Amino acid sequence: MKQVLTIVVKLQPSPEQVAFLEATLQAFADACNYVNGHTDPKLTNKIAIQSLTYQTIKSQFNLVANMAVRACARVAANRKVAFSKGKPVKKFAPGSMDCDKDLFRLRSHDWTVSLATVRGRERVKLNPGNYQKGKLKGRSSTSAQLCKHRDGQFYLHIQIKDTPPDPKNTDKVIGIDLGRRDIAVTSEDERWDGKPIQSVRDRFSQVRASLQKKASKGTRTTRRRCREVLKRLSGRERRYQQWLNHNISKLVVKRAVELSASIAIEDLTGIRERTNQQPRNKTERRRSNSWAFYQLRTFIEYKALGAGVKVTPIPPAYTSQMCHKCLHIHPAKGKSYRSSKTFRCGHCGWHGDADFNGANNIALVGLFINQPGGTGLSCKLNRTERYVQLNWFDSFRATENPDLRNSRSG
Repeated sequence: MKQVLTIVVKLQPSPEQVAFLEATLQAFADACNYVNGHTDPKLTNKIAIQSLTYQTIKSQFNLVANMAVRACARVAANRKVAFSKGKPVKKFAPGSMDCDKDLFRLRSHDWTVSLATVRGRERVKLNPGNYQKGKLKGRSSTSAQLCKHRDGQFYLHIQIKDTPPDPKNTDKVIGIDLGRRDIAVTSEDERWDGKPIQSVRDRFSQVRASLQKKASKGTRTTRRRCREVLKRLSGRERRYQQWLNHNISKLVVKRAVELSASIAIEDLTGIRERTNQQPRNKTERRRSNSWAFYQLRTFIEYKALGAGVKVTPIPPAYTSQMCHKCLHIHPAKGKSYRSSKTFRCGHCGWHGDADFNGANNIALVGLFINQPGGTGLSCKLNRTERYVQLNWFDSFRATENPDLRNSRSG
C-alpha cells in the first residue's frame, strides 16, 4: 500500500516568468472549458474525450502535448465527481494546472524546478522550508500541480509516494471522543478544550458581519476599505483551525506510538444533517456547521498511516449511554444518567467525566474489533436491559458487515 503526500512549495518567479505562468494557467483553463463545452456532458472517459478534442485544444490554445492530455483528464475527473453529487461541471478557473513528469522537473541540489509553459520551458526558483527539504531531498516525483493561491503567489503542490510500515497487532487501544465543548478527549484522559477555537470563530464572525454591513451601506471609500480588510482576514480562521487540528493529531499519534497502541475514533459522519433538522438559533447553527471534526479525523488517519498505527472508526451509538466499568446501557429518554459533563451509572455507581467515559467505551469497541475472539464485553442485565444491549451489538455489527444485518448474536 502506498501513501501519497502532497508537499506545498512556494515559487519565486521573476516578473517575466509570472506573466508566462499566468498565461499558461489561463490557456489550460480555456482548454478545459472548451473540452467541457464541446463534448457530451455524460462522457467521463478521458481516453474518449481526448480522442475528440486533443488536436483542437493543442493547436488552438498553444498547449504542448502533455498539457492537452492533462486538460482532457481533468475534465473527465471533474465530471465523475460532479456526477456523484448530481451536479454539472460549470466552469474551470485559471487557478491550477496538472503536471506530469514531463511538464515539471525538480532539482533538489539547487532547489529549482523546470516548468513547461506556453512560452517554452522556464527554470523557476523554489523557496522550500526545512520540512519540504527533508521530504523532497533525493526523491523523484511524477506528479504535481501548479497553483496560484488567493494571495497571488504561485505554489507547486508536489506529490510523493511513501511505503508506510505495516500496522502492528496490539491489545492496547486509545479511544477518542470528539465534541465541540472539548475538541477531543482520549481514554488516556488527555483533552483539548474547545473554548479557544469557539471564541476565535465568534470573534471572526462578528468582525465579518460588521465589515460586510459597512461594505454595503457606507461611503465609497469605506466600502473599498472594508473589502480590503475582508480580503486580508480571509482564511485566518480556517488556518487557525487547521493548525490546531495538526497539533492535536500529532500528539495523539505520538502517544499511540509510545504505547504501541492502535486508535479508535468516533465516526460522526452525517452529524450535521441530523443536527440541522433540530430547531436551533443562528449562532448555534453556525458553531455546529463550522466544527472541523472530519478534518481532525483525516489528519489523525494519515499521520497514523505513516507511523504504522491502525485507526478504526467507531459508530457513536450508545457510547455516551454505556458505563465503561460495568457496560450497563442506560435508557436514552431524559438522559438522567448525565448531568452537565458528569456521567453517573445507576448500575455500579461509577461517576466521572462524560467524555472520558465515552472515550473509554470507544476504546473497548475498538479492542472488540481488533480482537474478535472476545474481550469480555458483557454485563449481567435483566431481560429488558439485555435486549437493549443486544440491539446495540446488532446495529454495530451491521455497520461493520452488511451481511450480518439480519443475523443476531446469542
